Amino acid sequence: MMDPAQVATIEAHPLGTHLNAARASFNEIARGPDDLDTVSHEDLQNSGLALFSAFLNHPASRLLSSLTGHSNLSGDILRLISAIASNTVHPDRIKPLLHAVLSHRPDVEIWKQVYHAVTESTPPRKSISSILQTPWRLTTSSVVNSSEKRDQMDKLLSDELGVMYVDVPDFYEAFWGGIPQLETASEEIFQKCTQGPQPLFQQGWTGWPGDAKQESVLVWLANIVERFLQWAQEYRPTITRRPLAQPDTPLEGSVAKRKLDVGLVDDPTADKAGKYHWSHILVPGELKSNPNDDTASKAHLDIARYVKEVFTAQPTRRFVLAFTLCGDWMRLWEFDRLGGIASEKFNINKDGQRFVSTILGFLWMDDEALGFDPTIIKSEHQQYIEIQQGTKTERLILDRRIRPAHSIVGRATICWKAYLEGDKSKPFVIKDSWQFPERDEEGQLLQQATRQKVTNVARHYYHETVCVEGKDDDIQSNVRRGLDITKASNYRTERARNLRALTVEAISRNSSTGSKRASSQTDALLPPGKRSRSGSASPTKHDNEPNRIHRRIVLCDYGEPIYKASSRAALLGALEGCIRGHESLYNKAGLLHRDISINNLMINEDFSCEGNHWYESLYGNWCPYGRRPHLYG
Repeated sequence: MMDPAQVATIEAHPLGTHLNAARASFNEIARGPDDLDTVSHEDLQNSGLALFSAFLNHPASRLLSSLTGHSNLSGDILRLISAIASNTVHPDRIKPLLHAVLSHRPDVEIWKQVYHAVTESTPPRKSISSILQTPWRLTTSSVVNSSEKRDQMDKLLSDELGVMYVDVPDFYEAFWGGIPQLETASEEIFQKCTQGPQPLFQQGWTGWPGDAKQESVLVWLANIVERFLQWAQEYRPTITRRPLAQPDTPLEGSVAKRKLDVGLVDDPTADKAGKYHWSHILVPGELKSNPNDDTASKAHLDIARYVKEVFTAQPTRRFVLAFTLCGDWMRLWEFDRLGGIASEKFNINKDGQRFVSTILGFLWMDDEALGFDPTIIKSEHQQYIEIQQGTKTERLILDRRIRPAHSIVGRATICWKAYLEGDKSKPFVIKDSWQFPERDEEGQLLQQATRQKVTNVARHYYHETVCVEGKDDDIQSNVRRGLDITKASNYRTERARNLRALTVEAISRNSSTGSKRASSQTDALLPPGKRSRSGSASPTKHDNEPNRIHRRIVLCDYGEPIYKASSRAALLGALEGCIRGHESLYNKAGLLHRDISINNLMINEDFSCEGNHWYESLYGNWCPYGRRPHLYG
């Protein structure tokens, strides 16, 4: 409850039209306060920044006292702006204030919500770190020793993905357009659906359940797919994919018990009685009976949750295609190491031929079109890659995966133990990751260290930028086929940039009056997820958008994480070796390995093997000595 002095200050300095610009900005993304739950994380964050910048510039903020020990309320607001911009406070915390502002509540009530927001959300003052630490961001891959319950993981997953761009133009053409005979077959099959004494399609699908309940939709979908396959036999007679409908049975292969509404599997006898693993799911799908559930916090997050499990169980996936069906509105999705994008939604009861071609496309796509890496080749019961060493082609057999990737977005580092075909005596490690193209190539840094005869650091054998379809395998141009996400319906870069500029300007003005920030917050106002560029990529229409490129390294040395040492003596010896390796790397190659974590300090206690027996691996961040350290992605 406010004291009389605070109320008097507020009444003497009314808000008036001071918040109108912030209200107008919010109205661009939602119709009113009741739509707050449908607003994306990024839009909510930007609205919060604009709103608190307005409060910061209002004279009452410098006259009202602080409840957190600072001189006045403006200091609390300033710290909260920094916390929101740096993603250390979830913008859900400010929803009550946004609701009050958008509902034009009395000034006293609005300021009361400001106090509530800064008291609940402002983080404690941080000490200045004396050590340059590896840049760190909490994602779903950061969670260890956890049961991964949904309420724990959903916020992490939402923050990890950021905005999932929807209504991206030409999405269908990009991913379905190259399937041979698809359009011809779809047109012919749809015509058959409209013919006969009992047509399947007549101003909509005749068997479609009006209430769109999950169980009824699953039965209808299974039946309609079988009809499509029967009519498509003259084009593709041996298609074995079928929809899997086990919405009440958890799939194997996930830490938590995860259930999937519907998915496509390569099994012509797929039924409810069978046992399936996340590694079997080719295309996950999410069903909602309510068309209004096609939102970021509902269907979009639900399908992303399934995709995360698919990525984790299928290490050779470059991307995952998926779909959501909310009522009779369908949307197609593509997820990769930058996040998720989606097509424009369409009504399956109004655009029946598009529905036929969509389902037929999912059934007909080859593995590469579904997102599997074609450079990792399957042969009988093994997988392998081929590398070019001079004029010689070598085949490396993948023995087993030793490091999985548990997130959707990020470097997604995956490592396999491998050996040269015909020689199992010498182990190698193959490391695949998705790096920012602006950064120094890890493979080149490793090659440099090996040539300088650095000791106790994993040795270089080979590195490359992975090529698919004759092109460097990056996300924007290759995986996403050059789709322009700036044309997505929820893409508002210019508005976000203006809001952040307003915030910086407001803070600059406030700082000139004497307010200060902790040194650890210096870069807090950089947009979350953005990184400074150390170089310049080739100019494209995606220049202002983040990108990742697929890199591969082959290492000569194989080991286990240091915490798996068999004895205290082995552990101490490994620690000594890793320290010497770090010193050697710095002195001989001028490099710093900036991620000294338990998974990057390795030990190999098989002393019959040639090479280093304790060493620093290349799973982390590197900084050439003498340069300003980068943020490696």
